[in-house]
Amino acid sequence: MSAWNPALYLRFSAERTQPCRDLAGRVELAAPASIADLGCGPGNSTGVLAARWPHAAITGVDSSPDMIAAARAARPEACWEKSDITAWAAGTEQFDLVFSNAALQWVDDHAALVPRLLARVAPEGALAFQIPANPAALQHRILREMAVRPVREWHADPPSFYYDALAPASARIEMWTTTYYHSLRGVEAIVEWYKATGMRPYLEALPDEAERARFAAEFCERLRPHFPPQPDGTVLFPFERLFLVAYR
Repeated sequence: MSAWNPALYLRFSAERTQPCRDLAGRVELAAPASIADLGCGPGNSTGVLAARWPHAAITGVDSSPDMIAAARAARPEACWEKSDITAWAAGTEQFDLVFSNAALQWVDDHAALVPRLLARVAPEGALAFQIPANPAALQHRILREMAVRPVREWHADPPSFYYDALAPASARIEMWTTTYYHSLRGVEAIVEWYKATGMRPYLEALPDEAERARFAAEFCERLRPHFPPQPDGTVLFPFERLFLVAYR
């Protein structure tokens, strides 16, 4: 379970990419020459950036070799770098836009991290990221109750924390939250969604595939009473995200 699964992640490609489009659309840079896409995954976010700024040189960064391989296959013209975000943040090369779509929640110590990311932004450039803002949501509470041992969970701080961390070196900061209501085909689809992301640490803590299947099935049954189907059979799955754009 240690490897990220690009195919599983992209099973909900439209839903996972929409927040990326929304974030890129709010960045007020006319023509950034260089962009770093942190936690680029299988390249879906990189594709959004390339469409928004077709003349930019884009570097996609991800710690997963499987994700990098999938991204390179999808966009061979881009530059791809295998690195974790903490190590990347310690570098010195600057980019007009440092961008991250749903990746920073996996990185610890945001108090140290986000100022380092802003330091890698060129003057008059921008740092833009979005992260899940729902660690207290029902599904996460259920996963904690079911956990066989403590695991590394998503990490997100309140908006005021990010403002205080970035304001000293920022000309302007914009922040907002959005709750997306995804229409999915049953509670089973919510479980599949989480298998690719938030449930991975819990599944990795289990000894074999049989235990992982049992865990996923129990998670599904615990969710079911809370997500009644609509008349057409879909369930509405709310997912809150925090967006931030800080300009140098």
